[in-house]
Amino acid sequence: MPTPGDVGGGESRGAAPRLTWSRRGAAGRCRRLNEAVAVPVPRGRAGGRAGPGGGDRLRPPRAAAMRGTTGLLALGAAAGLLAGGGGRWLGRLLHRLLLLPPLRAVRARRALPVEGKAVLVTGCDKGFGHALAKQLHAKGFTVFAGCLLADKNGDGARELKNMKSDRMKVLQMNVCSDEEVAQAVDFVKATLKDPEEGLWGLVNNAGVSTFGEVEFASLDNYKEVAEINLWGTVRVTKAFLPLIRRAKGRVVNITSMLGRMASPSRSCYCVSKYGVAAFSDCLRQEMYRWGVRVILIEPSNFVAATGILTEDGIDRQAEALWSGAGDTVREDYGREYFARHVATMKSFVSSGLKDMSLVLNDISDALTSTRPNNRYNPMETC
Repeated sequence: MPTPGDVGGGESRGAAPRLTWSRRGAAGRCRRLNEAVAVPVPRGRAGGRAGPGGGDRLRPPRAAAMRGTTGLLALGAAAGLLAGGGGRWLGRLLHRLLLLPPLRAVRARRALPVEGKAVLVTGCDKGFGHALAKQLHAKGFTVFAGCLLADKNGDGARELKNMKSDRMKVLQMNVCSDEEVAQAVDFVKATLKDPEEGLWGLVNNAGVSTFGEVEFASLDNYKEVAEINLWGTVRVTKAFLPLIRRAKGRVVNITSMLGRMASPSRSCYCVSKYGVAAFSDCLRQEMYRWGVRVILIEPSNFVAATGILTEDGIDRQAEALWSGAGDTVREDYGREYFARHVATMKSFVSSGLKDMSLVLNDISDALTSTRPNNRYNPMETC
């Protein structure tokens, strides 16, 4: 009998057909098919939900939809045996049934009404936050767009203000400031039509990135990144949780694939994102009794789309890292090695996906789905 570990593995006698790949089109798009247990999902992202790009492809079901599917795998093997024997018609019927999306996935696609719901998003000056504020507004949400430079009339904040919509509320919000976060809570309470009904959604998006191997990065580097990425998320979440609980709403935290797997020279960033993931997993269990969903968005490489890394920024960071390193470290590593390291980081500036829609659609789904996932992994799959 095949087990989940057999899916996509090598061939063995009696095993279900193995995972096969075929490449099609000049762009090298892939079509994946596991003939025993594949289900159709929209092209354009991992995770098994609707996304841009149109069309369907076949891929093995995601882990969340595979809970308790050992029986399905056994059924698939039986279907294969019947198809090759006298019960060919029954085997074909079972095989077609297995191609249907799991019931959980079908239910998850239902969307909640957004009328009257409000969402607060941090880090709306640019990048994901700025684009998300516009998308949620277009969907009908009232959006509280927290901007770091709203008080200085920064470009991002000014653009959102110029929409001149009663449902787009731009507010000054530095996630590292207890005072500004408290003022943001007061503003939201005063602006909501009925504060007793609470705030439907909180999207902790504000964040920074950096680089530097452990022996070059200072403790201050670790603290500065964590203050925004980790403690900023904790600070804002704690401040708004009473409003979120009243609405039985959603907390959506933006982490990264580097919050799941480590990468050399990115320890400052990884530590902060791993921390947000752990915080979210703990909070999810605590909020279950209140009907609040806590969700992680873990994007892959969207550097080109967000502009979170720039060549000028890398040069400034590199100079600080080199000058801050001790004589022993500089002598042992050498300037040539360090220069190659910096050049590698600069090569990432224009890398990754340029279209943010995978991330934005996942966040929207997390806020509107009747059965959102605990984790979303927007990424280029082929």
